[in-house]
Amino acid sequence: MKSVAVGVVTLSMGLILTACGSSSTTPSTTTSGGSSTGGSGAPIKIALITSQTGSDASSDGHAPSGFLARIDAQNAKGGVNGHQIDPIVFDDQTSPTLAVTAIKQAISDGVVGIVANSPVFFAGAKYAQEAGIPVTGNAGDSTEWGMQPNTNMFPADANNTDPTWPVFKTDGQFFKQFGGTVLGTYGYGVSPSSTYGTNASAKSALAAGLKVGVLDTTVPFGSESFGTQALAAKSAGINAYTAAMDINSAVALLQAMNQNGVHPKVSLFVTGYSDSLASSNVWSTLQGSYFGTAARPWNIPHNAGVTAQIAAFTKYAGFKPGNFPDYGQQESWLGADLMILGLQKAGAHPTPANVITALRSTTAYNANGILPVTLNYKINFGYNTKLGCGWTELAGPKGFTAVSATPSCSTYIPGSTATTAPKI
Repeated sequence: MKSVAVGVVTLSMGLILTACGSSSTTPSTTTSGGSSTGGSGAPIKIALITSQTGSDASSDGHAPSGFLARIDAQNAKGGVNGHQIDPIVFDDQTSPTLAVTAIKQAISDGVVGIVANSPVFFAGAKYAQEAGIPVTGNAGDSTEWGMQPNTNMFPADANNTDPTWPVFKTDGQFFKQFGGTVLGTYGYGVSPSSTYGTNASAKSALAAGLKVGVLDTTVPFGSESFGTQALAAKSAGINAYTAAMDINSAVALLQAMNQNGVHPKVSLFVTGYSDSLASSNVWSTLQGSYFGTAARPWNIPHNAGVTAQIAAFTKYAGFKPGNFPDYGQQESWLGADLMILGLQKAGAHPTPANVITALRSTTAYNANGILPVTLNYKINFGYNTKLGCGWTELAGPKGFTAVSATPSCSTYIPGSTATTAPKI
C-alpha cells in the first residue's frame, strides 16, 4: 500500500505538499499551499491532527492519506459552495504536549474545522472548544466527545458519546460463540479509551458467563515486550484474548503467549484490519484470529459509499486492487467526510460557528452507507447509541474473509459503565 510520507507528496489537483521538519517541541505539519482551483471563493482551511509517528504509528501512520483522499475527491467536484478545501496535516507524534501545540497552531492558522484522529487529542480538546472550532473524527481517545461544554465535537465513526461508556454485550457473546471460557484482556495505562475498552471487554465477558482470568490496564503505550504477561496468561488458563491496544502491541502479546504455550481458541483484534498486515511476517501468527471494523469493508458487496471510497483511494492515494483502508485511513476519511457535510450545510460563507450549528442539526449521518448505524447529532451528545454494530473479518491463509456481509449488532448492558473495572 502506498502511504503518505513526511516529505513531498503530489496530490491530484497538482498541489505539492511539503512537510515541515519536526522537533521535540513542534508537531510536524503538512499544508496544501492554499490553491483554490475550481472554486470562486477563498479556500477553506481544515486541519487533521493525528499520530502519524510515535507509539501510535502502527494504527495511524497512514491516516493522512484517508483525510487527503476525501478532500481531493471533493475539490475535484469544485469544492464546497464555490470554495476549495485547503488541508493541513499535523503529526502530534503521539505526544499529549504536541497535540496541544497542534490544536493551538491550527486555530492560529485560521482553520474552520479540525478533524481529530489521535489517541491523545483529549489533552488539548478544551482549546478547540474555547475557540469555537468544530471537531469531527475519531471519538475513541477519551470521554470529552460527550461532556459539557464540548458541544463543538462530533464523532464521525459511530462511537458513543456517553461519558460513562456503557458496555455492549457484543464482545462477551462473541467469545462465548467461539468457545472462549477464560478471557485475557489488556490495555494501555496512559490511554483512557484503552483502559475503558479493556474494562468493557471484561464486563461484557462476565455478563456472557465467561471468567476473566486477566484484566491488565498497565501496559506501556506501544509496548512490544510481553514476557511477564504471557506467563500470567498461562497461569490463568486464558483461552480467549482481546486487547484495546495498537496492532503492534496486540500481535506481540499474542506471539509471546504462543511462545509460552498459550493458544487462545478465539482472539479478537479491535485494530489492525489492513491489507498490509495480511502480507506481513506476523500473518502466520494471526491465522484464525478475528478483526473488527466499524466501517463497511471492501470485500463484501459494494454500496455507494464504498464505491466512492475505492475511486478516491485509487486516484489520489495510489491504491491498487487488493488494497483497502486501514484503521487510521478509514477514521480520517470519515472525519473529513463529516466536516465536508458541515461545510456544505453551512452555506456560501462557512464559519466555525455556523458549521457547528449545521452539524448539530444533522439527524441522519452514515457516511453514505459506510457506517453500520445512522447518527443523529441533534440528540446524541452525551448519550449512548441504541446499538453497537460492526463487521468481523477472519484472518486466513489467503487474507481476510468477512464473517458476514451483514453487520452484527448488540445492545448494551443496562446501567453498565466501562470507566470502572470489574472485580475478578
